[in-house]
Amino acid sequence: MDAEELRSVQTPLKERYREQPDAACVTLRAQGRLGEGLSCKIETGKALAVAGLHPATGGNGLGACSGDMLLEALVACAGVTLNAVATALGIVLRDASLVAEGDLDFRGTLGVSKQVPVGFQSIRLQFTLDTDASEEELTTLLRLTERYCVVYQTLAHPPVLAVMRKPRSG
Repeated sequence: MDAEELRSVQTPLKERYREQPDAACVTLRAQGRLGEGLSCKIETGKALAVAGLHPATGGNGLGACSGDMLLEALVACAGVTLNAVATALGIVLRDASLVAEGDLDFRGTLGVSKQVPVGFQSIRLQFTLDTDASEEELTTLLRLTERYCVVYQTLAHPPVLAVMRKPRSG
C-alpha cells in the first residue's frame, strides 16, 4: 500500500467521523475461558492462544505469559502504526524491527512484598530502522508513531478500569 492508497481508504472514514463522531466509537472485546491447570484460553480472532503463569511465578513456561502478551501487543500496534505513518509520510523503510522490554519484580505479583508494585515498573520500546530518511524525518516518524499507537497511548495514559462479576444466567 502506498500513501495515496492509504489516504483513499482513510479519507472517507475521517470525513464520516467528523460528521458523525459516534460512528468512530467502537468497543473492542477480548474473551477467554479457563483451561487445564493454571491456564486461560484466549480467543484472538485469528487463533487460540493459551496463557499461563510465567516460570518466575510457578508456571511451566508452556503457556504465553500475559506480561509477554502485553509487550507483544505493544510491538504489534507500534509496528503497524510505524508502517502506516511511514507510508503516509512517504518514508521508505527497507526493514524495521521493534523490541519491547519490560521490567517486573515478581515479589509484588506473588504477594511477597506489599511495597513492591504488581506489574511493569518500566517498559522500553526500541526501533531499528533501515531507511535513507533524514534525522528530521525519523524524529517525525517516531513522534507520530508514539502519538497514534493505541497500545502505547493506553499504557502512557491509563484508562478508567473496572472489574465486574457478571451474574450467572439461568
